[in-house]
Amino acid sequence: MARHIMTLTCDDRPGIVAAVSSALLQVSANIIENQQYSDEDTNLFFMRTVFDCNAADVERVRQAIATSPAVVSAALSVRPADERCRTIILVSKFDHCLLDLLHRWKSGDLPIDIVGVVSNHEDCRGLVEYYGLPFTVIPVTPDTKAAAEGQLLEMVAAHDVGLVVLARYMQILSDGLCRELAGRAINIHHSFLPGFKGAKPYHQAHDRGVKLIGASAHYVTADLDEGPIIEQDVVRVTHAETPERLVAIGRDVERRVLSRAVRDHAESRVFLAGRRTIVF
Repeated sequence: MARHIMTLTCDDRPGIVAAVSSALLQVSANIIENQQYSDEDTNLFFMRTVFDCNAADVERVRQAIATSPAVVSAALSVRPADERCRTIILVSKFDHCLLDLLHRWKSGDLPIDIVGVVSNHEDCRGLVEYYGLPFTVIPVTPDTKAAAEGQLLEMVAAHDVGLVVLARYMQILSDGLCRELAGRAINIHHSFLPGFKGAKPYHQAHDRGVKLIGASAHYVTADLDEGPIIEQDVVRVTHAETPERLVAIGRDVERRVLSRAVRDHAESRVFLAGRRTIVF
């Protein structure tokens, strides 16, 4: 018996759960974990199921679900639960989110395989090489941006990358690159979106005298800081904090939020529903 993760998105209608359960019962599979949600706004049904069955029976399960009359317009995936998401991390000069991801990866807390780190600066080379990972510098200027993004996409294809993490990568991706990486690029923004988008959000927050600051991890889209939000968190602050102090306080929130979002994506817990996400 091998453990598998099934994800299903389809039109919402009666009989979906029965169809999935029947398909699993036919091969004597054992359901370990199950979450489901019917979204009334989109009329879509979302389901994540973890089950044990013989590896040879997985295709029978997939076919039985896909051909069921109850499952319409389906996006269906079944993968081994121990399959790790191949990941590239993008970083500029701020290394706190990168360091947290590397530590969690090395200690086995994140179910990802980091195949390399890409930066537009040399600053993080020593840290990355300490962890035994390849570090690639791809400088980005207005004149070289297209070529730089092309080089990045070549790396993504060559390493069969399923996730690109922008760990305080201070470059705006082109519309074309955003489309190429749709649904598999996560950015950490250092504010509680949708407030304080763009540059220097902590300074914006200080200027408005907010009493909560936060961080948001979201999928990257062509609209800056507008992508579907995966994870958020906040911390309370006071009027006495300077912008520099807000930056320091925010680093810990950014680390936590980004690592949770990466874990959720790697464990196939995140479903896209228009501009929103469903996270099990």
